[in-house]
This record gives sequence, C-alpha cells and structure tokens, in this order.
Amino acid sequence: MYVLHIGNKNYSSWSLRPWVLMRALDIPFEERLTPFPTGSSFSLFRSFSPNGRVPCLVDDGWAVWDSLAIVEYLAERHQAVWPDDAKARAWARSAAAEMHSSFTALRNLCPMSCGVRVVSLPMSNALKHDLFRLDDLWNDGLARFGGPFLAGDRFTAVDAFFAPVAFRAQSYGLAFEGAAAAYPKRLLNLPAMREWYAAGLAETWREPDHEAEVSATGTIVEDLRATA
Repeated sequence: MYVLHIGNKNYSSWSLRPWVLMRALDIPFEERLTPFPTGSSFSLFRSFSPNGRVPCLVDDGWAVWDSLAIVEYLAERHQAVWPDDAKARAWARSAAAEMHSSFTALRNLCPMSCGVRVVSLPMSNALKHDLFRLDDLWNDGLARFGGPFLAGDRFTAVDAFFAPVAFRAQSYGLAFEGAAAAYPKRLLNLPAMREWYAAGLAETWREPDHEAEVSATGTIVEDLRATA
C-alpha cells in the first residue's frame, strides 16, 4: 500500500493536493502526518523525504516527492487521475502546472490556514492579477469542458491542484466572477475536502512561523480551530 507523508492539515496546501486526489478517487493509502516543527523542517522530513519537504509518497520503499511528481506517478497506475479526453487532459495538465509554478502573490498574501477567517486583506496589484487569472482560467475550463469540474464532469488532478485555493477563498473571503464564483464552494463540499477540513480544525498544535504569516495578512476575526 502507498504511504503518503503529509504536514499539518491546517497549513499544508502542498500535502492537500495528492491527499484529496487519492481520497476522492478511492486510491488506498496509509497517511503519516508529521507536524511542522518550529524553524526548519528539513532535517525532520529528510528522514522520509529526499528533499526534506512534504508531501512525499512512498511505494514499496520507493520515495516520490513533490506534489506534481506524485500525481504523475499515480497517473501511470490509475486511469482516473487525469481526464480521458486528450485535449481535456492537455488543458488539465497545463492548468495544474501553472498552479504549481505560479500564483506567488496568492501563496504569500493568503497562506493556507483552514481554521481562520481574515478581513482587511491588502489587495496588492500582484494579488489582483492572480485572482484575475484564476477567474479567467476557471471560467475557461468550466465553459470549455462543461463542468461541474475544471476538465469535465468528474474530479481529477487539476481540481486537486486548486483545492487549496478553495480553502484560501473561504479563509480570506476571496470572490470570483461568472461560473468560477461557485467553484470553490463545490470543492469545499466534496466529502474528501470536508474530511480534511474537520481534521484541520481538530489540530491543537500551532507552528509560530505559519501563525505569524497569517497574522501579517490582515485581521483575524475568527479562529475555528480546537484550543491549542
């Protein structure tokens, strides 16, 4: 059985991607969660992950690291990971790769913290650009392939790559236009996403660097997490 190493569910957007994909597609795996330590996590995660980061998938002793590499590894073994149609598959891979390599302002100004609600978010031009691009990308996929998911009528890897954005939209009140407006909520309502969210809220540990990043983004008006 696969072993998927992940970080804290409240914080770890990169861990969420392969986790929610495998859950949604009923790909069996053993979850091993290692909380982020204070300071550098490299030495701690290095015991199971070659690059000292999460997520890391281990298959029969063989490690696959980086969320995009993990998804492609799974796609070679499970047909439903990407869309069946070649054009939809090419679009989905392009969109997932863009999410993997871009949207820096969104990552930095809206760090994932599932259990908090933040207002007074400073809307820099870079963040506005990222949100505009998400609108454009999501509306394109939903129109081109008929929805309700980005590349067609079922959840695939491209949706998994944007799953952390759904939590960010919820935490920071991010708004989208057109068909894209309903897409984050659609993701949040998936059983696998609800499972991740409940587990994230139940976490009681806090990592100071992550907490400081969130506090710097705006005013925290609600913290739904279990008491630390």
